[in-house]
Amino acid sequence: MKRMCIALLIAALALGLTACGAKKQESGAAFQPTLDAKTAARVTVAGNYSNFEALEAVFDDFNAVYPNVELSYVRPDDYNNMIGTILDGDDAPSIYFTFSWMYGRPLYDACFAHAEDLSDPALGLNLAGIRPGLLSRDAEGRVPMVPVFATTHGMLVNEDLFAREKLSVPTTYAELLAVCAALREKGYASPMMGYNGAASTSMVNSIAYPFFCATLAGDPAAVDAANALDPAAGESMRPALSALADLLEQGCADLATCAQIEDNYTGLILRFFEGDVPMMVCNGDTVSGTRKRESQSEAFTAKPFKYSFVPIPLTDEGAYLLDTPSVQFSVNKDCADLAMANEFMRFLLTPEELNKLAEIKRLVTPGVDMTYDSVYAALAGVSADRIISPEALGISDDVSIQLRMAAFKMVNDPMSIDEAIANYGSYELE
Repeated sequence: MKRMCIALLIAALALGLTACGAKKQESGAAFQPTLDAKTAARVTVAGNYSNFEALEAVFDDFNAVYPNVELSYVRPDDYNNMIGTILDGDDAPSIYFTFSWMYGRPLYDACFAHAEDLSDPALGLNLAGIRPGLLSRDAEGRVPMVPVFATTHGMLVNEDLFAREKLSVPTTYAELLAVCAALREKGYASPMMGYNGAASTSMVNSIAYPFFCATLAGDPAAVDAANALDPAAGESMRPALSALADLLEQGCADLATCAQIEDNYTGLILRFFEGDVPMMVCNGDTVSGTRKRESQSEAFTAKPFKYSFVPIPLTDEGAYLLDTPSVQFSVNKDCADLAMANEFMRFLLTPEELNKLAEIKRLVTPGVDMTYDSVYAALAGVSADRIISPEALGISDDVSIQLRMAAFKMVNDPMSIDEAIANYGSYELE
């Protein structure tokens, strides 16, 4: 399905919101209840998180306004495969997780068939408070889901280690190579580390994918060819794959050392907290687990250090920052208590609650201040022309799979850059 995320269109939509029994929800405006505070209702959110403590905090805030609303979060078994069936059943949730990669896949047709158009002015949702590049529209221009978290790719940096070694965190590719060389001289076998055990979550994707999207940006024909899985579109991967190959050839990351990391989440975080890894490549979804695991690391508990998350600079002009949704919410238009489900969404999309949700979860907020959490402070230094939104460009998930697999196979099989490019369109995620 084609998606359109044009900033001017979003702005026009925001200006066109009219009150239907409610005050217009301005960007940054405080929540104004539209229903009787004594209303009794039941609102259930279904998703694939094993727990959702951050959402519980928003539930508490909402119950302060509507004390008679029963709010709950559930995780159905095999969520990704079963959510369509669940929505067609008798006990369907009011709100449910959706993801951009669900678009166009028959398994998820029910997800979008049941999804309310959240751009309907009558709902009064604060879409103007969300970064326009994160919003998805279907072929009819409707918004079937809104982001509640955003994510990106980059690396965790041990700032205390950099200070101790009298080095600065790199902001250009030349600086990155120089820092890695200096760290190797100081005895760090792999200045950059990351999980390299599976293509779906490999560090090579976090390194190369933002650069690949930047190459496609500004060239609608290249995006169309890439989405169509045209083998000729593989050539668009060359700059990103070349940069990745050079980074490894320069000794910035030692794959044998990286092989010690068991997974891209807990294993990676605890390895970083050992305190001897200068730069740990990962994505924002991994960063979200850091706060909770500080106390689980004996090394970090004994000797805590300051760390931050920064984009990886692969050009001499700096880094490209990928700005993409992590989790999106859809409202089941066929649910019981639909009015209260929409009221909860209006509440959730106020800046205060949306940022609180992101701060507790430690993911990037989809709100206008994407550096709400201090661990992401470096993101504020990226110029607007280097922030890439795949949603706005219309880059499909199939395209990301081609890059992930090409990069992973080039590094691990190994195959040449030319071979990895020639196979564009034929890769399937392993």
